[in-house]
Amino acid sequence: MKHRVVVLGAGYAGAYVAGTLARRLSPADTEITVVNAEPDFVQRLRLHQLAAGQEIEAPKLADVFAGTGIRLRLARVTAVDPERRVVAVADAAGGGEIEYDTLVHALGSHGADHGVPGVAEHAFDVAGRPSALRLRERLDSLSRRDGGRSVLVVGDGLTGIETATEIAESRPGLSVTLVARGELGAPLSAGARGHLHRACERMGITVWEHTTVEAVEAARVLCADGTALASDATVWAGGFAVSPIAAAGGLEVTENGRIVVDRMMRSVSHPNVYAVGDSAYAIGDNGRPLPMSCASAGYTGRQAVDAIVGPLTGRKIANTRLEYVGNHISLGRRDGILQMVDDEGQAKPKYVGGRKAARIKAGILRMSLWATSHPTFGLPKRKHRLADAQDASAEKAVAWSRPQPH
Repeated sequence: MKHRVVVLGAGYAGAYVAGTLARRLSPADTEITVVNAEPDFVQRLRLHQLAAGQEIEAPKLADVFAGTGIRLRLARVTAVDPERRVVAVADAAGGGEIEYDTLVHALGSHGADHGVPGVAEHAFDVAGRPSALRLRERLDSLSRRDGGRSVLVVGDGLTGIETATEIAESRPGLSVTLVARGELGAPLSAGARGHLHRACERMGITVWEHTTVEAVEAARVLCADGTALASDATVWAGGFAVSPIAAAGGLEVTENGRIVVDRMMRSVSHPNVYAVGDSAYAIGDNGRPLPMSCASAGYTGRQAVDAIVGPLTGRKIANTRLEYVGNHISLGRRDGILQMVDDEGQAKPKYVGGRKAARIKAGILRMSLWATSHPTFGLPKRKHRLADAQDASAEKAVAWSRPQPH
């Protein structure tokens, strides 16, 4: 009987793991199924661009996995039962259960409102393609109206910064305000913070620092100090949360629902379940938890692949490095910041800014899309030597991104 591997989610982490497994395992011995709710691959790192009005590629997953031997099931995951080794799904046909021998949990994360009243009812976000498109429709509507229409972005993490600057550059007729809980760009070096503030000034973005939003209403937000800020469109970028499915299934998770894994990305409570990307609570080589990011998706995904392939092929399991080396921040299409960090996660004094940083990030995004769109690199699955070299290149392609906003 074939060994059944089921991958939940086809984002950066899930698509990478599925494609790499398909390349490194024999189809005669292994059956790989990917379960994803949407038919397209979502470039989550570029959803702020989509919301601002730009077109971004969204390859069909059926095309992505064509010819790889991977089975694609378009369905929503409703439950995981690790004791019975089954996944419950719902789709247009009514759903059912999928059995597995090895499960890879890569369902990622979604926007979190942290219990702030009115966020779900009145705010927009860029955590998913449908929500980014809803924001785009709203911005289109505001751009057609006369008068100074305002957009207010709540959240001073990298998602908030990228969204505010992208909207300000793409929609110069709108007034953009960025609300920061602390000092804007606090995790950055002094030089990079100065670059960020100058970019906001150049784009006409109003910045409110040390401001906490306590409620969101239809046409304004209410702050902890009693200030009310008017807003025709409020964008919530206050953080991410993971699916409650793992916790409901009895897997050991953290307080915020991330699956606790060992060095091999195996669930510490159910070793036949692996977690990668935002779903995984993994400790990096510096002893600190890896942040939610595309870079973490690459490292955790590669380690999980090695851990799965090893026992099935008799190969020694290699230890993938688990590190976080820096942040790439886009400030519109012609500006950006590349900030390296040390082993403690603290910003190094030097940074790269301007068009050079923007070009570097654009190149990384293009490589990430190519690697995802060609999951087996067009190679026969048994050409391991060349495939492993391609693996290293793919890992570098996803080694930059934003950590979880705060």
